[in-house]
Amino acid sequence: MLAETICSAVSAAGLGIAAVTAYRKRFLTATRIAAYSLVPIGLVLTGVVEWIAGIAFKPSVWLGFGVLGLSWLLFMTTRAVERRSGTTRAERKAARAAGRNEAVAPGASAPSLGAGVGAGPASTAAKPQSKPKKKQEAAAPGDDFSDIEAILKKHGI
Repeated sequence: MLAETICSAVSAAGLGIAAVTAYRKRFLTATRIAAYSLVPIGLVLTGVVEWIAGIAFKPSVWLGFGVLGLSWLLFMTTRAVERRSGTTRAERKAARAAGRNEAVAPGASAPSLGAGVGAGPASTAAKPQSKPKKKQEAAAPGDDFSDIEAILKKHGI
């Protein structure tokens, strides 16, 4: 009841200001003020103000907002953990599909396409990495610099 009275008073005051503005020959501004001042009384007449007042003062509604906030917090936490682990659902699905669809040549002991034997995390933990791979990894950054040097020489820098 109090909210409806306040909205009616705000609308009446706004229409009064619009009338004064129209008297000063500022019709466009007066029309805009009248439009804004009719919004509160329109909300009262449609019942929106009563509905909002009913929601604002019910503890069960606030409990519902709390549950929604908790679910949003849990959802965001799981997404953050998933991003931190570095694997997404699409990556896990692609890894499973790659594991099932590896091509094997007739009579071959290892897949002809894909990462080869020992590509999974369990097999790498069981077998230590060989020394040639370490040399290749150490040579990789040097290769990048040689490419950069070649580009710079090409441009005369």
